Amino acid sequence: MTTPTTTSYSGVIPPVVTPLTTDGELDAPSLERVVGHLLDAGVSGLFALGSSGETAYLTPAQQDEVIKVITSVAAGQVPVLVGAIETTTNRAIERARAAAGLGADTVVATAPFYTRTHPPEIDRHFRDIAAAVDLPLLAYDVPVCVHSKLDPELLLPLAADGVLAGVKDSSGDDGSFRRLAIGARAFPGFSVLTGHELVVDAMMLSGADGSVPGLGNVDPHGYVRLHQAAVRGDWAAAKAEQDRLVGLFDIVTAAASGTASATAAGLGAFKTALMLRGVIATNVMSPPMRRLDAAETVVIAAYLDRAGLSRV
Repeated sequence: MTTPTTTSYSGVIPPVVTPLTTDGELDAPSLERVVGHLLDAGVSGLFALGSSGETAYLTPAQQDEVIKVITSVAAGQVPVLVGAIETTTNRAIERARAAAGLGADTVVATAPFYTRTHPPEIDRHFRDIAAAVDLPLLAYDVPVCVHSKLDPELLLPLAADGVLAGVKDSSGDDGSFRRLAIGARAFPGFSVLTGHELVVDAMMLSGADGSVPGLGNVDPHGYVRLHQAAVRGDWAAAKAEQDRLVGLFDIVTAAASGTASATAAGLGAFKTALMLRGVIATNVMSPPMRRLDAAETVVIAAYLDRAGLSRV
């Protein structure tokens, strides 16, 4: 796959889902199949323990097992980015060190959350994590979950000082993303990745180096084709692929209204689609979320058929 060579992270880096058994434990064989499914599609990296990986729901022991499985299957073929998603700095450092010890290539951290915080504290948070772990650090901008927006004015000085190797932007603030991409041109080794899976073509046109799409678990080939089209400047092909993926993303609407959180509806749809595609064994979710039921599964199957995706 053709990718830019001036940045450390580019292409398609899906946030890997965490399959569970019927009793709620890690389903390692299914996770191995997910990783193989993604690698076969030509992804550029794997993001373990992100939002799509249900990291906030997993115990530290479960998180460690996820890292072990993903790094083992990846076997150095692509970099493995691992989330150290914790409320405060010392907790994030603890998880980052655990990830480093288990073979992670890169650490990903959000701003602090639950505790009230402030831009100078967020700045120190990233600096302290970077100083404590001898791995590249990416910032994860996800204000819907942590309630702090990582503005370019905060991120670019961290890039200039070599604290951050890049950003995964899941803010949905496309204006801020454009400003960040423009500012990042001054730092060729600093990667700007979009997590806004419905507008990857537009974000690539704005200067993104790649994408981290949750829907990429379901259709990694589609996102790889989209990225390749954008890199070669075939924006018509990129748009056509993105339009198809927008239609596929409607699987997140399958959950019956008023019965599931946005997280449960989205991740539940991804897992159900992967189950229908024969990649994972069950669509079990971490409590208190629920798995999607038979009627909702039928709806998702229809979306897969319309998107031209095979299922078992």
